[in-house]
Amino acid sequence: MVDAIRVGDKWYVAAQAARAEAQPHVLKHDDTFLLLDRYGDIRTLGQGEQGLYHEDTRYLSHLELLVEGMRPLFLGSAVKDDNSLLIVELMNPDLPRHGVLKGTVHVFRAKVLWQGACHEHIRLTNHGTEPARLRLSLRYGADFTDLFEVRGTARSRHGEHLPAQVGRSEVVLGYRGLDGRVRRTRILLRPQPVAISESEAAFEVELHPKEEAHFYLCVSCEPDDVERHLPSYEMAYRDNAEARHSTLLRQCTLESSNPLMNLWFRRSAADLAMLTTQLKTGPYPYAGVPWYSTTFGRDGILTARQMLWMDPSLARGVLAFLASTQATEEQPERDAEPGKILHEARKCEMAHTREVPFDRYYGTVDATPLFVSLAGAYHERTGDLAFIRTIWPHILLALQWIDRYGDRDGDGFVEYAQRSKDGLSQQGWKDSSDSVFHADGSPAVAPIALCEVQGYVYEAKLRAAELAVLMDDEALAARLRDEAAELKQRFQAQFWCEELGVYALALDGEKRPCRIATSNAGHALWTGIASPEHAARMTQRFLQPDFYSGWGIRTVAGGQARYNPMSYHNGSIWPHDNALIAAGMARYGHTEAALEVMSGLFDASHYFGQHRLPELFCGFPRRPSEGPTLYPVACAPQAWAAAAVFAMVQACLGLGVSASRREVSLQGARLPRFIDWLQIRQLPLGDASIDLLLQRYDNNVGVEVTRKSGDVAVRMTL
Repeated sequence: MVDAIRVGDKWYVAAQAARAEAQPHVLKHDDTFLLLDRYGDIRTLGQGEQGLYHEDTRYLSHLELLVEGMRPLFLGSAVKDDNSLLIVELMNPDLPRHGVLKGTVHVFRAKVLWQGACHEHIRLTNHGTEPARLRLSLRYGADFTDLFEVRGTARSRHGEHLPAQVGRSEVVLGYRGLDGRVRRTRILLRPQPVAISESEAAFEVELHPKEEAHFYLCVSCEPDDVERHLPSYEMAYRDNAEARHSTLLRQCTLESSNPLMNLWFRRSAADLAMLTTQLKTGPYPYAGVPWYSTTFGRDGILTARQMLWMDPSLARGVLAFLASTQATEEQPERDAEPGKILHEARKCEMAHTREVPFDRYYGTVDATPLFVSLAGAYHERTGDLAFIRTIWPHILLALQWIDRYGDRDGDGFVEYAQRSKDGLSQQGWKDSSDSVFHADGSPAVAPIALCEVQGYVYEAKLRAAELAVLMDDEALAARLRDEAAELKQRFQAQFWCEELGVYALALDGEKRPCRIATSNAGHALWTGIASPEHAARMTQRFLQPDFYSGWGIRTVAGGQARYNPMSYHNGSIWPHDNALIAAGMARYGHTEAALEVMSGLFDASHYFGQHRLPELFCGFPRRPSEGPTLYPVACAPQAWAAAAVFAMVQACLGLGVSASRREVSLQGARLPRFIDWLQIRQLPLGDASIDLLLQRYDNNVGVEVTRKSGDVAVRMTL
C-alpha cells in the first residue's frame, strides 16, 4: 500500500513503478501542461503520470495514434528550443494487406498548448512510387484524475463520469466531481472522420505518390462546463510562438564563448518563460512540472530573487500575488495566521473537497521573511517606490507575523509547528517528514527553529529597515536594525557547531541543536547572518568530499545520520540550493569556491536531456566517464533549478544593479575556466539598458560597455 511506503510522510510522491519514459516530453502554458511519450502519445504504462492536465486535473489520460491498428515506427521527436512546439516523426510499419512497405508513409505530428487546449497537426506524406491506402485512427480517453491521486494519494470516493456526447467531428467527455463542479474534455477533429465513438476516431487515407494529407486534433479542457472559443491550429501556433518570442525579446540575455554554456543559458531561459504564468497580478513562475505546476510562495520568491538582476518584473508579479493572498486570520486547518505568506494554492477537486489542505495552504515558515526580503531587494534593483507603497501594509503584517506567530516563545528565533492535522510536519524548504533530525538520527521535536530561517529573518529585518526609512518611519527602521543585530549575535552563539565546521541544522523544541552537517547552513552565507570567520570555515567545509560530490553540494554530508544519496532531502543535490550557497560564498569574498560549485553544475548539465537541470539529482560521488544519477520523480523543468545558472553568474561576477545610483557594479568579478568571454545584452535599469562584454584574464575580468541606452554607469572594483 502507498500509505505504508510513506512512512509518516503524508504528501510523499509515490514511485512504485519505473517511469514509462525516462524523459517524458513536457509542454506548458499557463494552468495547462502536457506530459507525453516520445511518440507524442499518452499511454498508461509505468507510473502513469502522462496526460493533459489543467488546474491539477487530468483532462486527457489516453491518446494513441495508430496506423492500421498498429503503432507507427519511431524516427525521432523533440520539443523546440523555446518550448513552444513538440515535433514527432514516425513512419508506417509493413502493411502487407495493402501492399505498403515500411517507411513508405512519413507521419509528422506537431503539438502546441494554447489557452487551455492542446492543438495537434498530423501530416501524412507518401514517399513511395505507388498509391498508399491505410486507416489512421486516434484512441482517446479522459479519467479526470486529480493530480494528488496520480502522485500517490489514495481516494475512497470519486465523482461521476457523465455520458459521452458524440457528434460527427466532436466528442465531449464529462465528469461531475465531488466538489460539485463539472469538468469537460472537448475533442474536435477535422476533417470529419469516417467513424467516431466516445473512445476512437478513424480516417480512411489514400495517398498518391508524393501526396500529403492533413488532419487536425484539438483537445480542450473546459472546467465549470464553460465551452472555450477554440482557434484553429494555425492561429494557436502563431499566437503561442509570438507570445513566447516577445517574452524572450524583453529579457536580458547571456551568451558566452562556450557553446555548451549557451545551451544551458537558452534552456534555462526558455524553461522559465514556459513555467511563468500570467496572473491578474502579473507574471508568476509556477514551481515545476508535473507535481508543482502552480503558485508556491517559497519557490516563486526564490526564483524571482535569482532572476531579479535580469528581469525585475518577475519579482513584482510574485510580490503582488503573494500580497493579495496573504493570510488575514487564524485558520489552523490551513496553518494560517494573520500576515503569513502563502505556501501553495491548488484548484483541483481534492483541494476543493478538503481531501488535501492545499486550496490555500500556509504551512511554510520561510515564505514570510523571504517575501519581505524580496520586496527590499526589488526596490533596490528598480527604485519602484510607488509599488512598494501599495504592498507596504502587507510588509508590516509580515513583520508582525514574524514577531508574534513566528516566535511564539519569545526567544528571538522563528520556529514552526504543524497545526493542521493534514498539513506538512516540516515547513522549511526541506519539507519531507524525515528532513530534521539529531546526530543519532532521531527526529527533532517541534517547535523547530531552522538554521536558514534565522538568516532569512535577519535579512528581512535589514531590508525592511531600509524601506521604513523611505516610508518616513525612522523609529521602525532603528528597531528593526537593532533586532537584526541582536539576532545575528544570538545566532552565532547558539547555532555554531565547531566540531562540524557549520551551523547546526536547527534547534528543536527543547532548544537542543541538531548537530548535523547540512546544506541549510550555506543559506546563512547567502543572507549575511554568518560571521566572516564562520563563513571562511564553511566555504572550505562545503568543498570537502563528504559534502561536495564533484557535481554539487549535497543536502546532507556523507557519513551523517540519515545520509542517503538517493533521498529527497538527505543527501541529494539541488541546483537552487547550490546556487544560493555559491552566492553566499561570493558575498564573503570566496569567489573561487563559488566558481567550483558552478563548474560542477555546468558539467552535470551536459548529461541531462536538453541541458535541463532537474529539481534535484542523486548525491553519489562523481566517477570518471560517468554522469550524475537521476532522481526518479524529480520535476523537470523546475523554476528555481532553471534560475540557478543566472544566480551563479551574478555571484561570480559580484554583479549588482542599483536604481538609486543608476549603476551596474561588478566587485571581484571572476569567470570560470571554461568561459573566455561573456556577453550580457539588454540589462535593464529603469528606462535605460546596457550591454556588457566581460573578458576573462588569469586573475580578474575586464569589462567593456558595448551598448548603452539612457543614463546608466558601470563601476568595477577588484
